Amino acid sequence: METNIKAVHFDISEKLVDFLNKKIEKISRRNESVSKVDVVLTLVKPETVKNKEAAVKLTIPGQSELFASKTADTFEEAFDLAVDALKPQLEKIKDKK
Repeated sequence: METNIKAVHFDISEKLVDFLNKKIEKISRRNESVSKVDVVLTLVKPETVKNKEAAVKLTIPGQSELFASKTADTFEEAFDLAVDALKPQLEKIKDKK
């Protein structure tokens, strides 16, 4: 599975990359048909609360791409919320097979 992690408007820490890779690994174990995961982390407005956005796009061959974007106080929380939003979509695809 191909994984792309991109940080916009900030330098990403190794700790955050490790966290994201562990979570992405869990996604791939739950649904083996996911071939690519794109994560874009964006610092929206540094002076506001909940200024960290995580956009997650999953590519599944033969299916339309799944996408979710969430904003929270931390990138970890935003990523978790985005993945939670993708879970029902993944279940629908799994049920169709």
